[in-house]
Amino acid sequence: MPNKRETHCNNQVDTFAEALATARQMQQNWLTYGVDFVNIYVEDVEGDWLETWGHDEILGNFQLDTIKEFLVSNDSVAVKVRENLGERSLFDFAVNLDESWRISEVDDRLSAVINLLAGEENSIDTDLANSLLVKLAEIL
Repeated sequence: MPNKRETHCNNQVDTFAEALATARQMQQNWLTYGVDFVNIYVEDVEGDWLETWGHDEILGNFQLDTIKEFLVSNDSVAVKVRENLGERSLFDFAVNLDESWRISEVDDRLSAVINLLAGEENSIDTDLANSLLVKLAEIL
């Protein structure tokens, strides 16, 4: 038993030592090359990688696609939500709703959806938020 624990600790120490050596090398490159050191670590530094950061998470998200399809549907709850949103972006609302859906506590999720629906207004119909959560539970 003690040998297994020592081996496990040695592996962790080795992993940490490698990470530390890599960080030191990166720091040395920064000192040597200045801001241009990023060219060593980023393959397409001149590309649009920064502007498109996170788009992959949004574009391939089945849950978000389902929420968007629901929000543009003729379902009575979806129609009420669109009316409530007014000029606000339906896509932004869908992204935020997708994030809210990931909240595990039901009461916290309800509060998040109420806040999303309220926007800059101070009051919102809690029945609409409840109805929206029920619909999402059905489709997701």
